Amino acid sequence: MSTPREEEAAEYLKNHKIVELMNNLTSMLFFYRPERPREFLISHLEQMKASRDRAVDSPCLFDNSNLDAVVGILDPANQGHITYAQYKEALMTLGIKNFNECPEGLESNRISHETFKREAKEGLVRSAATFQT
Repeated sequence: MSTPREEEAAEYLKNHKIVELMNNLTSMLFFYRPERPREFLISHLEQMKASRDRAVDSPCLFDNSNLDAVVGILDPANQGHITYAQYKEALMTLGIKNFNECPEGLESNRISHETFKREAKEGLVRSAATFQT
């Protein structure tokens, strides 16, 4: 059983997405392994602030080439589409919790590469936007 102070702290962390922010920053550090981590973090935080202020995409670990690689793994025969099950599993594996449950192509169980990449990019941007409360 938690105390009122612990509950207040947990609510503060949740409301301000502090855990997500710290996970995002830590992931960026592990991925890029900069020589000067403090300067890197400051730069990353400034990019996030600029993203919020100018309504542009926030910094993200995955770019189009990464998503192309994921599509290549999901569709090694290059059929031009993946199944809905692959779509859903891949997005969850990428850490995207909230995604479009009814993407274009669902009715035929053929999600195009373009649809997958668009949905993934949007989900990754939303996940990386830890500054928005």
